Amino acid sequence: MSAQTYLAYDYPVLGVFWSMLVFFLWIMWFVLLFRVVVDIFRDDAMSGWGKAAWTLFVVVLPFLGVFVYLIARGKGMGRREIAQARAQQEAFDSYIRQAAQGTTGTSSADELAKLSGMRAHGDISEDEFRRAKEQVLSGAGPARRSDTFTSPGR
Repeated sequence: MSAQTYLAYDYPVLGVFWSMLVFFLWIMWFVLLFRVVVDIFRDDAMSGWGKAAWTLFVVVLPFLGVFVYLIARGKGMGRREIAQARAQQEAFDSYIRQAAQGTTGTSSADELAKLSGMRAHGDISEDEFRRAKEQVLSGAGPARRSDTFTSPGR
């Protein structure tokens, strides 16, 4: 009969740990390499020839190229990352503000319809309707009733 082999004995725990460490460092190396390449092309202050030279240096001599890039331009790399994050946040906030204004804003036709309904119910006089209509059509803002109640704190 043939002898049974136990795989657990053939690959000890320290060997598994070492393999996982090497694999993790290998993945981290590629993450760092890609971040450096992205930063090279993100930098607007660098000329096209500078970008080409850094890219060639990082591709031909990857370990040396990445480490020299981090030493020479590492601080600026962080600043560019922060600037991009802020620009994305501002663009997102602007989009949200624009979308919120688009859904809650009323058109001139809506304002005129409300004013006409208020006049038909007798809530406002003909003179108030005319003044409010002029405001809406001139773009000065939504019509306001002149006899609205204001709280004492204002």
